Parts: sequence; C-alpha cells; structure tokens
Amino acid sequence: MSHALSSTPVDPDETAAPPPGVAAFNRALARWIAPIELVTALLMAAIVAMLFGGVVARYAFGRPITWIDEIVSFAFIWVAMLGAVLAMHRNEHLRLSMFVDRMSPRLREYVHAFALVAMATFLMGLIGPAIEHVEVEWIVETPALGIPGGLRVAAIAVGLVLMLAVVAIYSVRTVPKAALATAILGVGAFVGLCLWLSPQFMQLGLFNIVIFLTGVVALCLFAGVPIAFCFGCGVMSFLAFSSNVPLIVIVGRIDEGMANMVLVSVPIFVLLGCVLDATGMGKAIVDLLASLIGHVKAGMSYVLLGSLFIVSGISGSKVSDMATVAPALFPEMRRRGNKQPEMVALLATGAAMADTVPPSIVLIVLGSVAGVSIAGLFESGFVVAMVLLLSLLLLARWKARHEDTSSVRRPPLKAIGKLALVAAPALVLPFLIRSAVGGGIATATEVSTIAVLYAMLIGQVLYGGLGWKRVYSMLVETAALSGAILLILGTASAMAWAITQSGLVQQMSQVLTTLPGGWIAFMGVTVLVFLVLGCLLEGLPAVLLLAPIMFPIAKKLGIHEIHYSMVIVCAMNVGLMMPPIGVGFYVACRIGDAKPDDAMVAIWPYIAALLGGVIVIAMFPWFSTFML
Repeated sequence: MSHALSSTPVDPDETAAPPPGVAAFNRALARWIAPIELVTALLMAAIVAMLFGGVVARYAFGRPITWIDEIVSFAFIWVAMLGAVLAMHRNEHLRLSMFVDRMSPRLREYVHAFALVAMATFLMGLIGPAIEHVEVEWIVETPALGIPGGLRVAAIAVGLVLMLAVVAIYSVRTVPKAALATAILGVGAFVGLCLWLSPQFMQLGLFNIVIFLTGVVALCLFAGVPIAFCFGCGVMSFLAFSSNVPLIVIVGRIDEGMANMVLVSVPIFVLLGCVLDATGMGKAIVDLLASLIGHVKAGMSYVLLGSLFIVSGISGSKVSDMATVAPALFPEMRRRGNKQPEMVALLATGAAMADTVPPSIVLIVLGSVAGVSIAGLFESGFVVAMVLLLSLLLLARWKARHEDTSSVRRPPLKAIGKLALVAAPALVLPFLIRSAVGGGIATATEVSTIAVLYAMLIGQVLYGGLGWKRVYSMLVETAALSGAILLILGTASAMAWAITQSGLVQQMSQVLTTLPGGWIAFMGVTVLVFLVLGCLLEGLPAVLLLAPIMFPIAKKLGIHEIHYSMVIVCAMNVGLMMPPIGVGFYVACRIGDAKPDDAMVAIWPYIAALLGGVIVIAMFPWFSTFML
C-alpha cells in the first residue's frame, strides 16, 4: 500500500536494474534491516493481542486490565519510529515527486542529493534534543506499572539515529560524489548564512513564517524531500534562526502528536486493509454487486462506486480500496466498451467519495488532532459519503444514457445466492465497525482489533487463509506505512504549534471572522484552501497542519465541529484527485493502467460532480449533523 508520494534515499530511476555493486549493497542493507523488521512485526502483533485481550477482559469478564494501555502506548511509539525507519529503507515515505520527475537526469541527481542532505541535517539536529527529552522523561513513571517514561520516548531518539544511518548509507553508496558534495556545501552555506542573519530574523516577526514555514517547506517539497521532513526542516529552521526556543520543543511536539491512544487504531486499520486484500474478501463483495446490478445501464459504474463505498468501510485506505476494486472490475468494464480514461476517472473520484466511510484513517487522525468525537465523525461520514456517492451515480447514469445493455444478462438467482453466501461474512465488517463505534459500544481502537482478528479468522476459514510468511510481511508493511503517516503527524504537530505560538492564528481569526458573508464566506475560503493543500500535500498532512489552526476560527463563527470536519475532509479529498498536481490522481492512473494525459481530460466532469456535492455539504449542515 505504498503511495504515489513516495520518496527517500533510493536511486530516482526505480525501473532500471541496479549495478552489481549496488545490488550487493542492497542485499547487505536488507540483512541489516531484517532484525528491525522482526522487532516491529512482533510489536505490532503484541499490540493487537493485548488490545484484544483487554476487550475480552472488559466485556466478557468485567475485569478491565489497567496496565494494558501503558504497555500498548510504549509499544506503539516504538512501532511508529521503527516503522519510519522501515519506510525510509523501503522508499515509502510520502513526498511530492511530480516536479523532480520532470527534471533532467543530471539535475535530478543534484536535487536528490539535496533532499538527502536536508533530511540528514534535520535528523542530526534533533538527535541531541531527543536524548535530552529521554533524560527529562526518565523521572516520570507510569501509574500502573511504574515504568520510566524515558523507555517510551527513547523510541524517538533510536528512530532518528537509525533513519540517519539509512540516509547516510544510501547517500554514500548511491549518490554521485560531486552531487553529494555540492548538496552538503549548499545546505551548510544556507545554515551558516541563517546563523549569521539570526539577529535580523528575530526582528522580522511574522515575516519569518513566510521565510521558513512557507519558503523552506516549499523548497523542500518541490525538491522531493518527504513531507514529514519538509515540515520538520521548516519548523527547525524557524525556531533555530528566528527565536530562542530550544529544539527539544520539536521532540516534545512529535512525542505528543503520536501519544494519543486513539491513533493506535491507525496501524490496525492499515493491517485490516492488508488482510482484506490478501484474503480476497474485497473481491467477494465486488462479485456480488456485479451480479446484482451489473446488467443495468451504467451498471458496472454503479458496481465500481458501490464497491468502493463498501470496501472503504473495511480497509480505511484509498490506495487499498482502489487496488482491490480495479483489477476485479476493469476487465469486464472494458469488455462492455468503457474507455480506460473514464474508468480511471471514476475510480479516482469514487475513492475520494468513499474516504469518509468508517473506518476512515483521516477521520480517526482528525478526531485525535482536533479533539472531535470519532463516533460522531463516523456517523456523519457515512451520510456525507452517500451525498457524494449520489452525485457520482447521477453523472455516471447520464454518461451511460446511450449504453447498449441488450447483450448483458443477469446471472441466475442460484448463482447470485452463492455469491451472497460467500460475500456475507465480509459484508458484516463495515456494519460491525460503524455500529460499534457509532453506538458507543467500543472505541475505534477496540473495534479495529476485533475487525482484524475477525477478518483473519474468516479469511482462514472461507477465503483460502493466510500463511505465516504472508502475515509477517503484512505486519512489516503495516508498520512501515503507519510509521510514515505518524511521523508526518508528529512534525505537522510541531509546525502547527510554531504557527500558533507566532500569533498568526489570532490575526487570521480576526480577518476570517469579519469576512463579508459570515460563516458562508469562511466555508468558501475553507474549501479553496483545502482543495489546494489536498493537491500539494496529500490529504493527511493538510489536515494535520491546518486543523488546529482553522477549528478555533470555525468555532467562533458558530460552525458545528462535525460539519466543519466533513467539509475540510471532502474538499481535501477532491483536491487529492485534481490534476495536474493531485497525487491521488496519479495513484489511480498507476493502478488503472491509464495514461495521465488521457485520464486528465476524462476526470473533470467527475471532479465537478464531487465539488457540487461538497458545496451541498458545506451549505447544509443538516447532512453532517442530523444523525448525531
């Protein structure tokens, strides 16, 4: 489940076969990484087992185990940081690659070297403060088991050191020496110049936000630096050169950003998506829908959208949803005369539509960052997704008005019954997740654990099962993707804190709360901002960066927090799929095997339909709040 925003220290030309020396180096590095993979996989398995044990103890025996949350909290931050190391090695940190990909090979070498040096500089700058943070936290003991808190936050220091080692090894072994030396001199000159100008920067006030939190972040973003490190470099330079705030604050914010127990459900839902894909449970749902409505006009478009809606309620990941649905439906859609660009356009916008269907990872993280009820977000997200679904269904039906379905026959009822029997256990999952969390029966974390074990059990019995090697690889894959997500969360938390402390939020609040048009004008600004940031930063980083800033303003204007959450998530998802920058669009093109230039023309009517749905959701709070 890697993203199109992938990056980090690897050769930019991923399609070329590596030279023999590099291949041997890669094998040696893989052996060095193997123990980290093993530890991370064991920690992931332990988290699932302990959480499930806690659920059983609480609900079956009425005897809650108080120390489980402490141990899970310790294991979780180690999974996050070691997972970030694995993501570094596996080239799975999220980044914006479209600008680097358009450069000449020669220029790309130098830009790639700059990206590596920028990452190394950030890591080296934080290692000392991270060790200091361990010393500070060592005197704090957990209430149930009396374990020093330093053992938990040591994960940050260890993760930074290991990531620096990976970056350094890749830099030395894969980057031309001239490019690497130029990058080191360039970054060193920039740091030296900023230190020299530091007294002047301290007099500039809010203009430093433009220089560091906008300029440095944008430069790193366009150079292909992973988004987590873009945020990190921006906030580190801002604090180091324009303030007297110690860098340990960044480590503290990273720690706090990853400390919320709600976030434990993120890697578990990612694991659920892996199980869904590996067992074929998603394909069973797709086959059932195709047998029911595939024979009507626009039937396969309905099946595609319906499958994304249902499967999203299991996996919580857009990439997993598209990878599950497209291979199962595209061959039949092509046979019926559907054009590949149209299919990819519907796939991309359908994935954007379904992203608020529980369990949405974005909603879980948003609830954690903004302090919004996740149960409320899940209830509202289901209805909001249906509004967007309806807008896409209407467009699909209009486009298929001349479609000839005379040669398509509905399967016999016996065949449909067999497919329903096979798909039934998989169909239970989305309703289990939504009802349990929405009804307050269990937390998102508890439900995610139950869902994973249920999916594994059903997959073992009905869908062919999973071997131990496949389970191990899924645990490692889950940790890597979760580490990439959670590191963004940590650095975005630090950046949002820096922006808040600068006083910019107060000034923004004064401007935005006095806009002509009141809350409607503010909603319009919100949609535009998140459309743009959804294109540039991918969904999750945009939410993490702006949610702490925009929510207080929305509250002043009397906008319900659930309503506002739905608007920003929907706008962000549309931006994610908007060409020519939206990175989700390129993911869909890659999964659907379509040329971006062709799909770019086909997708605009679907984008317009989604935007129409977003406007309806923004203008009528009832859709977001009537089920609360």
